[in-house]
Amino acid sequence: MESRGAPEDGAPGDTADSRLLARVFLTRVVEPGDETGGRWVRERGATEVVRRLRESGPPLPGVSRKRWAGLCARASRADPRRDLAVARAAGVRFVTPGTAEWPAQLDDLADARPLGLWVRGGPSLRMWALRSVAVVGARACTEYGAHMAATLAAGLAERGWVVVSGGAYGIDGAAHRGALGAGGATAAVLACGVDRPYPPGHAGLINRIAEQGLVVGELPPGDHPTPSRFVLRNRVIAALTRGTVVVEAAYRSGSLVTARAAQRLGRHTMGVPGPATSALSAGVHELLRGDAVLVGDAAEVVELVGDMGELPPERRGPVLPTDLLEARTRQVLAGLPARGTVTAGEAARRAQTSQDDAIARLYELRALGYVERHGDGWKLTRQTMISVRDGRSPC
Repeated sequence: MESRGAPEDGAPGDTADSRLLARVFLTRVVEPGDETGGRWVRERGATEVVRRLRESGPPLPGVSRKRWAGLCARASRADPRRDLAVARAAGVRFVTPGTAEWPAQLDDLADARPLGLWVRGGPSLRMWALRSVAVVGARACTEYGAHMAATLAAGLAERGWVVVSGGAYGIDGAAHRGALGAGGATAAVLACGVDRPYPPGHAGLINRIAEQGLVVGELPPGDHPTPSRFVLRNRVIAALTRGTVVVEAAYRSGSLVTARAAQRLGRHTMGVPGPATSALSAGVHELLRGDAVLVGDAAEVVELVGDMGELPPERRGPVLPTDLLEARTRQVLAGLPARGTVTAGEAARRAQTSQDDAIARLYELRALGYVERHGDGWKLTRQTMISVRDGRSPC
C-alpha cells in the first residue's frame, strides 16, 4: 500500500489519491532539491502545480520561459499511475510528507525537502531514521578506511543504531557490509530509482540491504543517476540522520557535501582521522579543524548522537605491574639510576623521603623483583633495566 498524501497538498476538493498522484507526477518533472519547485508545492499545493504544468500555460514564478518549457515537456511524458504500478511490482512504496511513515526531520530542508521518497524494504522509515547515523567517505578508499568504516558500522549496529550511507563503492559499501555483518540495520539512499541498483557492481549488496533493511530514493522507478543527483542525494542522508561520520575524504569529495549539509542542519558532524600524509584524509582533517568532532570508534559516535548518559568507556593504557605499587614506593623506584648502585641515603634524597622509609620500600621492591641489594648499595634488577632500555618506564 502506498502512503497517502498530506491534506495541504491541494484544493479542498482533492482526494487523497489525487494528492498522492500529484507528488508521484512531480518526481518525474522536478529535479531533487529544486527549491523553486518546492516553493510552488508549499504555496499552491501539488495538484495545482501539476495542473499548471499539464496546461503548459504561463510559467509559474521563479523560472524562465525556457526552463518552464522544459518542465512542461517532461510533464507531458509523466504517467504517475504507471510509476506506482511499476513500483508496486518491485515491492516499492511511495512515502509523502505528513504521513505516518514520513521522517519529520526531513522537513528541516524547507523548500529543498523531497516531494516524497520511494522506499524498498519492510521496516518503517520514520522509526529507523529516529536512531540513525550516516557513515560516508571516499569511493577509492584505502584498506584503513574500509576497515574503519566497517568497524564503526558494526559497532553502531550492535548498539542498536541504523547505519545510513549511499550504497557506493568504497566507504559506503564497507559501512553497509559492516552493519549487515553484525546482524544490524542499514539503509542505502540512492541517487536513482530504487528498483535499479547503482552502481551495478553493488547490485547484490543493495538487494541484500532491501531484504534486511531499507533502500530509499527520491527518483521514480527506472530513473538513472547523474553527477548532480549524487550531490543532491547527500542532503537527504544528512537530514535523515542524527549525525554524519566521514571516514576518508579528499578535498573535493562528495562526502564533504554531506558533512557540510549536516552542519547547516544542526546535525552532529564527525571525522575519523587518518595519516597526515594521506590525500584521502585531507578533507576529513579540514573538517576536524573546523566544527567537526574527532571520533575513533562507535562508542564515541554514540556519545555525541545518543541520549544523555550513553558515554564511551574510560580510555586508558594497559595496566602495568608498577601501577599497583603505592605512590611513594613508585617514587623510590623512579629515583634509582638505570645503571649502577646507590645507597639507601641517596635513594631517600632522590625520593624526598626519610632513610628509614626508603629502606623499607627498597626491601618491598626487592621482594617484588624490581631491585636487588649489593653490599650497602641498591640497583635495578636486570629485567627492570631491560624495561628501562626498551622505553617502558618501571614506574
